Amino acid sequence: MMRVLFTEHPATVGESYGVHLRHASEFGFRMIAGSLALAVHAVFPFLFTRTGSRVIASLHDDMITNRARLSELRRKNAA
Repeated sequence: MMRVLFTEHPATVGESYGVHLRHASEFGFRMIAGSLALAVHAVFPFLFTRTGSRVIASLHDDMITNRARLSELRRKNAA
């Protein structure tokens, strides 16, 4: 039961627990850094004028676009 709790979701995105831990941690830290930059930008609008949008675009590209590429490779390999 405990193993399933830690491996079920990572398996749905084609990752082991360790790989998922690393990727999710990296995403989380990037989100924190982007959030801090946006908080500073809110007070000092002349700072970090493009950081928030760059972080969001990068996260989207890494999560959605790369996952779509991985799915396509899996489909090709299964055929």
